Amino acid sequence: MRKNKFLTFISLAVFIFLFFPLLIITVTAFGTENTISFPIKGFTFNWFIKALSSKTFIDAFALSFKLAFISTLIALIIGIPAAYAMSRYSLRGKKLLKSFFLSPTIVPGIVIGYSLFQFLVIKLQLPVFQGLLFGHFLVVLPYIIRIVGASLEQFDFSIEEVAWSLGCNKFTTFFKIVLPNISSGIISSFLLAFINSFNNIPVSMFLTGPGISTLPTALMNYIEYYYDPTVSAVSVLLMVATIVIMFIVEKTLGINSLAK
Repeated sequence: MRKNKFLTFISLAVFIFLFFPLLIITVTAFGTENTISFPIKGFTFNWFIKALSSKTFIDAFALSFKLAFISTLIALIIGIPAAYAMSRYSLRGKKLLKSFFLSPTIVPGIVIGYSLFQFLVIKLQLPVFQGLLFGHFLVVLPYIIRIVGASLEQFDFSIEEVAWSLGCNKFTTFFKIVLPNISSGIISSFLLAFINSFNNIPVSMFLTGPGISTLPTALMNYIEYYYDPTVSAVSVLLMVATIVIMFIVEKTLGINSLAK
């Protein structure tokens, strides 16, 4: 009984510790003061209007969305076949290959960002967008490998073999049988990878250039010069978008579990 009470207390403390700062950010986004302050003295939507009408934030949002979408799409194109090969076949050095694909989750993001800056920007002198795209691709690929790989581990490959025995070639079987059966894993991995690319700071911080910022780095740059609730308003919009996407992921995985 004491152990249960202790665990409940710890869980409640952690929840408050995590939730309270988010609550403060949300509340200050509606404050009438010119600086972020809590509690607020009045209520207004002006900071949301300012955030949504700011060219800096609009351009940064567009760049973040474009980067997240393209990098995640490329990661899917490469990650799905890679995850399939590692799940379907007994490859030599499979553990080493899997560790290679998942290594960006082990190495600190700031190390990845600095290394890519030295190689892509200083050495190769790539344009900003191409450098960012490569960096974000490395960040999101592990999510594709892990989640799609987990879906493939639950897939019965004997279905695939039956299709082969009935005359279907491997290409047709893969696209018409394997992919539809792991569609929930593909959708979930895409959404989670998209979120992590969109919200990425360490890699983007090193690879953005003058006048070119992703939304998180644009927020960081804004805070250096201004400390008004516009930052809170943008943060609230990001939180809402993240919650919506996570809800979709949970529902997608839930529907898949019920179907099985």
